[in-house]
Amino acid sequence: MNKPLLPDRHPQTNLFICDVADAVIKSDMASMEHPVFTLSKRPIYEVKRYVHGNVMLEVTPSAKGIANIYDKDLLIFAISQIMAAKKDGRSYSRQIAFNAQDFLQFSNRHTGGHDYDLLRDSLDRLDGTRLRTTIKTGGDETWEAFGLIEGAKIRRTRHDGRVVEWGITISKWLFNAIEANEVLTLHPDYFRLRKPIERRIYEIARKHCGAKSNWQIGLGKLQKKCGSSDAKRNFRMAVKSLCDFDHLPDYSVSLTDDDMVSFTNRQAVIADPRSQFGQSLQAETYEQARDIARGWDVYVLEQEWRTWVAKLLDQDMEAPKNPDKAFLGFCRKWVSRRGSA
Repeated sequence: MNKPLLPDRHPQTNLFICDVADAVIKSDMASMEHPVFTLSKRPIYEVKRYVHGNVMLEVTPSAKGIANIYDKDLLIFAISQIMAAKKDGRSYSRQIAFNAQDFLQFSNRHTGGHDYDLLRDSLDRLDGTRLRTTIKTGGDETWEAFGLIEGAKIRRTRHDGRVVEWGITISKWLFNAIEANEVLTLHPDYFRLRKPIERRIYEIARKHCGAKSNWQIGLGKLQKKCGSSDAKRNFRMAVKSLCDFDHLPDYSVSLTDDDMVSFTNRQAVIADPRSQFGQSLQAETYEQARDIARGWDVYVLEQEWRTWVAKLLDQDMEAPKNPDKAFLGFCRKWVSRRGSA
């Protein structure tokens, strides 16, 4: 039987800081929450439609089919490079030039000749896949039609035909999300997950559970958010496999007899600051926090706040009498010091 995780194919890159291959892995929140990419490894030529609440998403294939979740690795790579440049104060734009081997190492892939052919196929699918959606990026809600990327290139030398540069231009829609800091860090083992459905479930857990101690969702709703067209019994088996092997990064998964899927934050189990004081925050508080700290992950901010309060308690200071107001005050100070999106 295969081990639940792929091997770490390039462990040496973890021993030093590299501008490209070791950039912190980040993805945009919009495609983590909604099923933009197909989970099928075979070409999909049908138009995909998804409606959830006030969100509409329509994905149209090209002659090469719809971009799949492995093609998304290129966008994760681009987002990670741009966010690293932002953090370091370097210039950046929607145009990303890269070395193919850097990308293949970054995404834990093999680096043989066939893998370069697969990379070119990914560029074709990303370039041809079109979206029509009302998903917000950068705080704006508009109906838009656009491609996942706005172009790609492979530059070769004239004398021997050797590829010297690969490049993509990401969409304005995705660039708006990056500019607004609407991105989340992924665990490095994301690229070691073997199955497309495992990657998709991890994305959803990372987006919705975040730094909270736990999060729960019905099996049917989870399948819809995954964009899985598999039979429900097969989807249930995939979730049960995650429960049995317990190999999902960051989160432990459990499934009840009445088909409720629970995600438990592994770090929260080790040390949850909220267990030292106060109660859970109200749902309205999270909405207000999102307005105050636009672009920031409110659950990460909550963890920062609870850790800070726990330190105060260690100094024999009183816990906040009104946790919700105290958290919102913390968010205002956070934004005043670090800025919003």
